Amino acid sequence: MISTIKRELREWAVLLLIVFCIRTFLLGMYQVPTGSMETTMLVGERFVADKLTPFFSPPQHGEIIAFCDPGYPYSDNPVMNWFQRYVWGPSNWTKRVIGIPGDHLKSVIENDEQGKPHPVVYRNGKKLDEPYINKYPLVPYHGPMIHWLSWDPNKPFEQQPFYAMDGDLVRKWELFVQRLGHLPIRWPGTPLDAIGSSGTDEFDVILGENEYWAMGDNRLGSDDSRRWGKLNGRLIHGRILWRLFSVDSNESWLLLDILKNPLTFWKKVRWSRCLNRVQ
Repeated sequence: MISTIKRELREWAVLLLIVFCIRTFLLGMYQVPTGSMETTMLVGERFVADKLTPFFSPPQHGEIIAFCDPGYPYSDNPVMNWFQRYVWGPSNWTKRVIGIPGDHLKSVIENDEQGKPHPVVYRNGKKLDEPYINKYPLVPYHGPMIHWLSWDPNKPFEQQPFYAMDGDLVRKWELFVQRLGHLPIRWPGTPLDAIGSSGTDEFDVILGENEYWAMGDNRLGSDDSRRWGKLNGRLIHGRILWRLFSVDSNESWLLLDILKNPLTFWKKVRWSRCLNRVQ
């Protein structure tokens, strides 16, 4: 009996070690908790990341990467630092690579064809073409804190393509943020200082060895290098490759959401955004 228990414990230990190695060094599963990468990535979506090639090939321009929270208080002890980055500690973030080591990045506020000011990023003197930037305005919606979600003004609230919205709630939150002195709607291209957000759209940086500049596609709703600066390459641990599943839900565990809403859960699934590659 004792030998059988020991054998089963060894088998479980080996299985857990294999799962840990796959999760840490081969493939990672990520859930999107915020709208910082809208509309490329939406809240509630699950993604698969390649965690192997970053060990051998550094990230390139335009790639979507997963990395550890750059503001986390990492230990100076090498072993503990490794444990924090790969086992337990900081949260995982996802952004797009805008600059790699050696790049000179400069962002300025310029007027568009209608004379409206908007931020423009130059890399090594060349203006960036950024088709991935969110083209939809953001409206405030309910949650533990104010959530700014992408909204299609050409469609009614009950037919929104990204998130289910209650028009009355949106209007209430718009009045609330107005009382706080903020704009009720964040229109694409608006500079950060015009919406009272932290960070700045104006910067001038040169990236050194193993330094990166990462920004969210949802420029009006992203906490990125514009606020916390250069990203240490040691914190990068994956390239986002595939979207597995997309559901309009904040639940961490899909099974829990299904148990809570067995009849309505499947209506929240964004079927057209399931099982496709992310770019």
